[in-house]
Amino acid sequence: MEAKAGNLLIGKGHPVSVQTMYDSSLSEADPADLVSRISGLHALGCDIIRFSFVSPDDAEHFSYIAKHSPIPVVADIHFDYKMALLALSSGAHKVRINPGNIGAKWKTEEIVRAASDSGAAIRIGLNSGSLPIHEEGADVPSLMVNTALEYLDWFASWNFSNTVVSLKSSDTEETMKAARLLASSSDVPQHIGVTEAGSPVISAVRSTWVLGNLLKDGIGDTVRISMTGDIEDEVIAGAELLRTLGLRKKGVRIISCPRCGRHAFDTISFEKKIRRRLLSLDKDITVAIMGCLVNGPGEAKGADYAITGLKDKVYLYKKGVLAGQVDANDAEEALFEAINNE
Repeated sequence: MEAKAGNLLIGKGHPVSVQTMYDSSLSEADPADLVSRISGLHALGCDIIRFSFVSPDDAEHFSYIAKHSPIPVVADIHFDYKMALLALSSGAHKVRINPGNIGAKWKTEEIVRAASDSGAAIRIGLNSGSLPIHEEGADVPSLMVNTALEYLDWFASWNFSNTVVSLKSSDTEETMKAARLLASSSDVPQHIGVTEAGSPVISAVRSTWVLGNLLKDGIGDTVRISMTGDIEDEVIAGAELLRTLGLRKKGVRIISCPRCGRHAFDTISFEKKIRRRLLSLDKDITVAIMGCLVNGPGEAKGADYAITGLKDKVYLYKKGVLAGQVDANDAEEALFEAINNE
């Protein structure tokens, strides 16, 4: 079973996709600037982006973005089925709904028929905190799965199958159990993630544990590492997870050493300064950022490019061979010049 959102195919046999969610009000954004930001996210590894669609005021900007975005756009809908219909008529490639908070069943059917007419996908998104109260005594994962299966039956009765399901909790074990249980019950594509996962470091740990285990077992077709932080970092974390698991081959791999008392080159500030620029390159390379001349050259031998040095002098290596020396202030441009001139 597969789903299609714009030109993105989701499901078994297709690459796992990285998703993020825009972090501000859609109606207050400059749409051209936002498309530029989406292009930057795409360069970092983002494949699909979601927006809160909460008001008719969002429609104009959303329509512009849907037409010009390099990746599919998703409208996130709660409560008001009319917002889903408006988002679909404004070009949404996918809408995310929870039929349980949309209201009467006929309202969900209206959304499904509109999505079918426009060729858009629907994500059934259920969180542990927004489930109907029934099946007394059922654990949360079972309740989420049974609810999702009920909604899938609705969709099937309306001849609609362009569907993705997400079952999320802030509890890691609940999230894993729900995803596994759904996978054993249906081959519907799954979007996986830990909701409200926390600050970047905490989120990365929790999400990597859950998503890594699920993906390793073939469960999960799109992922989001949800962070209380920059969405660019969400994308970087998601893309890096896929590369680490061997599910995404292309991209820049960064190796950087922790700073110790022996450091002569500030790896922390340099890596932070160049990280997004480096990860946006359409290259399949390894770059090492090493803090001193003791271990740096040796440990970076396997890298395509490496930087190490002193406070005022930096040494650039290519394939483990010293290629040049520059002032520390010129280190960034020297590195990118070497990479781009290959």
